[in-house]
Amino acid sequence: MGQRIITGVVAGAAFIGLLIAGGWYYTSLLLLLALIGYWEYVRLNGQAWLRADVWIGFVAVLLVTLPRMPFGWDTPSFTTVTWVVMFILLSGTVFSKNRIQLEHVSILFLGIVYVGAGFHYMALTRDLEHGIFWSALTFACIWSSDAGAYFVGKAIGRTKLWPAISPNKTIEGALGGLLIAVIAGLIFAYCQPEWLGYGQAALIGLTAAVAGQLGDLVQSAYKRFRGVKDSGQLLPGHGGVLDRTDSWLIVFPLVHLLGLLTL
Repeated sequence: MGQRIITGVVAGAAFIGLLIAGGWYYTSLLLLLALIGYWEYVRLNGQAWLRADVWIGFVAVLLVTLPRMPFGWDTPSFTTVTWVVMFILLSGTVFSKNRIQLEHVSILFLGIVYVGAGFHYMALTRDLEHGIFWSALTFACIWSSDAGAYFVGKAIGRTKLWPAISPNKTIEGALGGLLIAVIAGLIFAYCQPEWLGYGQAALIGLTAAVAGQLGDLVQSAYKRFRGVKDSGQLLPGHGGVLDRTDSWLIVFPLVHLLGLLTL
């Protein structure tokens, strides 16, 4: 437990510091996390990482994650990058004479979108006007939901939420996490009412709680399917990058797609 707390405090402080710094400091951190997360995903799914299609996947994750290109280069759209990568991966099955199989490239492509899009929208959030505020709001709602679900579940949790996938989660804990995430959003609205209305804040909290807990269950499901406890060992006591960011990868794209971070 001590190691877990120390790792959490140190990693959390570094993350928040780079989030505040913004620019390429924060973007570089997200790129690094995206590459490590994709590597965990590749290993978790039993893919041989020396294959050409896997390395194409790493390049694609970099391109998808970037909110903008360096040196003033034109930034390709998310649709353009994902379609071109899909075409290259499918072409690889032809040119390799099916040594690279359709099942392989399908898994890799799913990981590119899952990991790359999640970190892309984290970077995009920081690049918004008042980006620190919107990023802090979204993270606060996610983390409040996680903490609320854990402590409420420990205190009064009786009804299992989805025992076949995550036996420790309870319905009471999930509802507690939802309530606390909404409260966290309302606090942000109270602090900056000119940027955020109470209704919008409540919707962000609700989305972060529901989508975040679902993101956690998604990763629990495929880790259980693959027969592993953690996606990696990067963070002692916490597992890998995907273990720590499973909620983020779902919540950040969704609040953007729903238009919840617009003024």
